Amino acid sequence: MIKTINDFKNVFFIGVAGTGMSAIAQYLSGIGKNVSGSDRYFTPDTFNDTKEKLHAEGIQCFLQNGEGITEQTDLVVVSTAIEDTVMEVQKAKQLNIPILKRSEVLAIIAKSKKTIAVGGTSGKSTTSAMLFDILQFAGMQPSIISGAGLVSIIKEGKIGNAKVGPGEWLVIEADESDGSIVQYHPEVGLLLNIDKDHQEIDELMQIFGTFKKNTTELFVVNQSNALAKKLSANDTNDFSTDENSNAGYIAKGFHQEGFNIQYSINNIQYSINTVGKHNMENALAATAVANQLGVSLQICADALKNYEGIYRRHQILGQKNGVWVIDDYAHNPAKCAASIAACQYVAPKVIAWFQPHGYGPTRFLRADFVKEIAAVLRSQDEIWMSEIFYAGGTAVKDISANDLINDIKAHGKNAFFVEDRNEFLETARPHLTDNCVLLLMGARDPSLEYFGKEVWDKL
Repeated sequence: MIKTINDFKNVFFIGVAGTGMSAIAQYLSGIGKNVSGSDRYFTPDTFNDTKEKLHAEGIQCFLQNGEGITEQTDLVVVSTAIEDTVMEVQKAKQLNIPILKRSEVLAIIAKSKKTIAVGGTSGKSTTSAMLFDILQFAGMQPSIISGAGLVSIIKEGKIGNAKVGPGEWLVIEADESDGSIVQYHPEVGLLLNIDKDHQEIDELMQIFGTFKKNTTELFVVNQSNALAKKLSANDTNDFSTDENSNAGYIAKGFHQEGFNIQYSINNIQYSINTVGKHNMENALAATAVANQLGVSLQICADALKNYEGIYRRHQILGQKNGVWVIDDYAHNPAKCAASIAACQYVAPKVIAWFQPHGYGPTRFLRADFVKEIAAVLRSQDEIWMSEIFYAGGTAVKDISANDLINDIKAHGKNAFFVEDRNEFLETARPHLTDNCVLLLMGARDPSLEYFGKEVWDKL
């Protein structure tokens, strides 16, 4: 029975190339475990960047054929996407090797450190990265297990979603989409927001209510978000962008110029090379937690001046012929709207492209996507969509991205459907001006990062 970090030495990950899985694999390797794994994206004689970077961290990578699991394996880790019918799962069961889900292993890791769990339906990766940067700048030598690569760590030649520091604090993303957030018992719980995403609001309130109950020392919420505010433990712990709020940390005077935002928190001035009011809110959240762990507001501000961003979160691919190309992970209604709004400060016209993921989620969020996107688009802005990304399984394909486009058109907005995303750039090219933003949005599809680079190359 595996209950603590000391109960295993040799661990094997099925699906090790996934963002959440690779982060935990690297962390465990970094604290001295023997880590190996397989992935369906590993194929013979084919270069795989993630595989190479895992190898560099001492993690042995195998084809997904079962050869990596042996009698010496103490633990097999699976993601929620791995089904019991997978051959490697069957082999682990035959050998009586314990099998744990990714979130269960993360909960075991969290027990071994003082943990800050970052929760909410939007902004977790960015806030985790900002908080990690602040604590590191302050000399606290933290660790991080994130859902996205930090540019500062990627520059070290790593995947960027995990780092082991000798300090006492560990920053983790606590995911509500699969309900795993309820497994953690962190010293510090941070709740960024609650918006309809993977579940209905009532279910989300229950999940985040348990998150609050499981937090042992400090619970911090965003009082600007009406639903999150309901779970506040103490106003003085909290943060807000509402100047009339009773929260202990209030951001004022937001100003964006190009790719830089400025504002103040409790009369200390901040300047960060990023975009959007939502990122001011993320930075405010990170600052509120760091300050309550003993980091001064001025040191927080100094740290965030150096913030370099995270992979595919408003990542600037460059500018050609007056067109800025930005790649973003936005994938729910609130995130898509915030992403478009942030780009409106950069140029007079925004052409946004979005690939929804999953037929069930798109059907569930259809009305919300239409409402949020239609509300944020200016008369000159455009939204384009390609067909829904299908990840396999038994989904009922009774909805199309074109249904969302037609709904948005009915609101009098500029909305266009191009079924095959490979035809998007040439179809949209006549719409590009010499001063606009081309914003690419989408998640869950691992090929999107390459799509962004292709668009940039062909522009």
